[in-house]
Amino acid sequence: MKPDTSPLIDGQERADLRAAVAAFAKRHGSDNGNTGSSDELWAEAGKLGYLGVNLPEEYGGGGGGIAELSIVLEELGAAGCPLLMLVVSPAICGTVIARFGTEEQKRAWLPGLADGSKTMAFGITEPDAGSNSHRITTTARRTPDGGWLLTGRKVFISGVDISDATLIVGRTEDARTGKLKPCLFIVERGAPGFSYRHIPMELAAAEKQFEVVLDDVPLPAEALVGDEDAGLLQLFAGLNPERIMTAAFALGMGRYALAKAVEYARVRQVWREPIGAHQAVAHPLAQAHIEVELARLMMAKAAHLYDAGDDAGAGEAANMAKYAAGEAAVRAVDQAVHTLGGNGLTAEYGLAKLVTAARVARIAPVSREMILNFVSHQTLGLPKSY
Repeated sequence: MKPDTSPLIDGQERADLRAAVAAFAKRHGSDNGNTGSSDELWAEAGKLGYLGVNLPEEYGGGGGGIAELSIVLEELGAAGCPLLMLVVSPAICGTVIARFGTEEQKRAWLPGLADGSKTMAFGITEPDAGSNSHRITTTARRTPDGGWLLTGRKVFISGVDISDATLIVGRTEDARTGKLKPCLFIVERGAPGFSYRHIPMELAAAEKQFEVVLDDVPLPAEALVGDEDAGLLQLFAGLNPERIMTAAFALGMGRYALAKAVEYARVRQVWREPIGAHQAVAHPLAQAHIEVELARLMMAKAAHLYDAGDDAGAGEAANMAKYAAGEAAVRAVDQAVHTLGGNGLTAEYGLAKLVTAARVARIAPVSREMILNFVSHQTLGLPKSY
């Protein structure tokens, strides 16, 4: 169980954090974090303490939780300058190391992840495993000196080229049963046998996607994060924050698109009054706003449960939040583009690139169909078909 961090951050402090990040993001605007480099934005956010707001204070963080980090990402996205690596480096990797890492691992990585001077990618997805974490084939074998040899492939791994290391989800063989069980390893970018290849994407984003090849990568014993026997517990300690932060990413995007559309509908005049006066324009925008706000509530619930140490409750809520936010973001972006008509497809208004980007929240890090499977099986108790 993770200790309850909620008393450390009260409602006013969260409101102040939201206002401060919103003002910071507004200064940077939508030119950052979309197609160009986000290095400057990342560095400044790190100096201001926003990147590590969820990490322990004794390691340079803000002492908050995923609730606070989701605020940071949402407000950056609402200003048009989201940082995708916030989902990965402090949320997944930082959380896993803070909860399960050794003292040496914490001191080596957490201060850098908190101030942005170090970045860590996360490698779980494989070509043949899809959303099925039980089919992961990346395997770690013990060496005579107590270390490991890691072999396998990963795909759609964000930001490998800009990361100092990648937290790799592999599997080790249980000596008692012979079955494979999930384990987490820190693999530094320059490790022998570690290579990566850029995957071209028709997606406007500063962070690139990569295929990673692990060819008998030699790792010291201390590369293993946490208990070798903890298995899925440690894995989902990172996956639940990933889903919550993906929701924040989607909601920021949805808010950004709606703000553009509302501003346009207020001033765009074709007949006697602005187009926003017509219910055929106003009602779909109002509906999209309602759906975004409902998804924000579920995201807040998921973050609260996770920060309070309720991993089981957070798992259900995080999946629901990610589902709701992804759907809300897609509809908000589509309606925003439709409101602007032809202008919605121009570079001047910056909405067309979001049509593709919004769909990421529907399919990554887990598809909406797999979330429906989770809810039908885990929540409703319905039988599985697989």
